[in-house]
Order: sequence, then C-alpha cells, then structure tokens
Amino acid sequence: MKEALAPESLPMTDFLFLAFLFLAAGVISVPIAARLGLGSVLGYLIAGILISPILAFLNVDVISIQHFAEFGVVMMLFLVGHSWNRKSCGRCAPSSWVLVEVR
Repeated sequence: MKEALAPESLPMTDFLFLAFLFLAAGVISVPIAARLGLGSVLGYLIAGILISPILAFLNVDVISIQHFAEFGVVMMLFLVGHSWNRKSCGRCAPSSWVLVEVR
C-alpha cells in the first residue's frame, strides 16, 4: 500500500488537484443545496461527505487537510460574529439577546 502524503510533501500538481477538487465540489454542491431550500453551509457539508471517499481512494493525509478546514471554520465564525449588530438580533429569538448583552 502506498504511503499517505502530507500537504507539505505533495508536488504542486497534486496540491492544485486537491484545491481544484475542493473548489469544484463547493461550486457544484452549494447551488444544488440552495435549489433544494437548504443552506449553503449544508451544501458544503454535503460536498465534504461526497469528497471523503475520493480522498481515501487517492490515499491523501486527511489529518493535515483538517487543519485547513478548522481555520476556515474559525474565519467563518469570525465573519458571522463581525456582521451581527443589535438591529439584526432584534429579529432573532429573545434568547439571542443574552449573547449580545454579554458581548
């Protein structure tokens, strides 16, 4: 069995192929999820579920890719928190006011 390659030891063509694979899955799955009435985040989750067997077949080190995914989640949460204000929270449930007042 072939040894799994970490991203820092991947040749540039393999890295570009993986980047293309992730972007293509997102571009395809998010509009489909939107047409089905689901959110874009759920579309990205579906794309990740569909990509995982392909990564196992290509023998990619998924633990190293997980660090990039965690960074993306942190950045997404930062942007969501940065865009919230009191007016937008007024339309939310009353329990969310506790979070705004703590902030």
